[in-house]
Amino acid sequence: MRVRHTAGRDFAEMESVLARLLDVMLVALGAAFASFLLATGTAQSVLEGAFVALDMALAIVLLPWFGIYGSWRGRSTWRLVLNVVFGWMAVQLCGLAIMFLLHRTASVSRLWCVSWTVTTAAGLVVSRLLLHMGLGRIRRTGRNLRMVAVVGAGANLDSVIGNIVSSPDAGFRAVATLNTRPGSEPDFPGLPSFSCLHEFAACVRREQIEEVWLSLPMSEEDTVLKVLNEFNGDLVNLRFIPDVRSLAMFDRNVVDLIGVPAINLMASPMTPYSLVQKAIFDRLFAATALLALAPVMLSIAVAVKVTSKGPVLFTQLRKGADGRVFRIYKFRSMRAHEQQSGVLRQATRGDPRVTRVGAFLRRTSLDELPQFLNVLRGDMSVVGPRPHAIEHDDRYRRVVDGYIHRYRIKPGITGWAQVNGFRGETDRIEKMQRRVEHDLYYLRNWSFWLDMRIVVATVLKGLVHRNAY
Repeated sequence: MRVRHTAGRDFAEMESVLARLLDVMLVALGAAFASFLLATGTAQSVLEGAFVALDMALAIVLLPWFGIYGSWRGRSTWRLVLNVVFGWMAVQLCGLAIMFLLHRTASVSRLWCVSWTVTTAAGLVVSRLLLHMGLGRIRRTGRNLRMVAVVGAGANLDSVIGNIVSSPDAGFRAVATLNTRPGSEPDFPGLPSFSCLHEFAACVRREQIEEVWLSLPMSEEDTVLKVLNEFNGDLVNLRFIPDVRSLAMFDRNVVDLIGVPAINLMASPMTPYSLVQKAIFDRLFAATALLALAPVMLSIAVAVKVTSKGPVLFTQLRKGADGRVFRIYKFRSMRAHEQQSGVLRQATRGDPRVTRVGAFLRRTSLDELPQFLNVLRGDMSVVGPRPHAIEHDDRYRRVVDGYIHRYRIKPGITGWAQVNGFRGETDRIEKMQRRVEHDLYYLRNWSFWLDMRIVVATVLKGLVHRNAY
């Protein structure tokens, strides 16, 4: 076992050294390519050369802080790409700061600096993607694999092994299991399965297996301790993959909480970075939309005002993130009417309260345009679960599973449920349940690109729908 682990460490160290050298070379090559494109003068090239040398030194010092030289086996390639880009931005900003303190930034071509920054960032990203594509092809042929033995039972054990089998590029191979539940066997025939811990440990040592994954419920603390004690004197990586499917609502990631690791069972599914990213996009998109759609909104306002008595805008209290109440804006689509306190009557097909202009606005969702003001105010997002009337919230949170978790992020003008056809009247509990299921899917799987997909789908097919009336 010592031979295999030593060889693995040597290979990883060599790979890390080569990656660092490649990144430093790409910094220099990016600068040279920018100079070639712009044909900068000789005097300026001397100063630029000093700037490049400074950044090469900074890259050696700063890039390791972003964790890009550690093992990314089984981890997100796109997360690595983001770390690489942010690392390079940090290097470039530090280099510019030092040049500024030396009063040399005025002599550096801004166009060359931008070209160098973009070119190098592209080179660093492409090199990482090519490396991972190459490693993926190698691993699919059965080389550069890390052997894994899995401890567990039932569906969670099968799920972990299934993930290993379905992700050959990650470089893991399941070679043995310890079945902790007598009478059940993994759904993978041909995979050695043990019921005795000592026999399982002997197999791990004999086959020089590098990883042991504990796929167990959190209630099986005794089993976890027994496995830890068994391998206490071995150079084996032990990883705990707790089965919290029946407990966790969204994020199961381990977070640092006042210095100790904690697993989120029910908490906001979005990280602080994701919230900042979403907030910036929301404000920029809303401001752009309001400027671009100003003539359309002015025309709608005039049409609403001249065709029926009452205000142009309709306002109503809704609940937002963390249950905070805010006032939502819409173009008025109904005639003024008395409404019983505490009772909300949804619009139905052929509802006499809806004006002719209002029917068109509701069918095309143009009545929602003023909600971009709510987005600018920070009450709403462009994409998120649609906010319901407070009367509906009070009713459905008691009868619809998971309804309360819609409050964990800001409500949106459009959402995953809406582009999948779940909009309009919810006259049956089943309709609201399906809508909430789509909202929870969005919360569990949020990404910036999912938001972009929903925005595009809203523009292409979500503006007009037969359920909106």
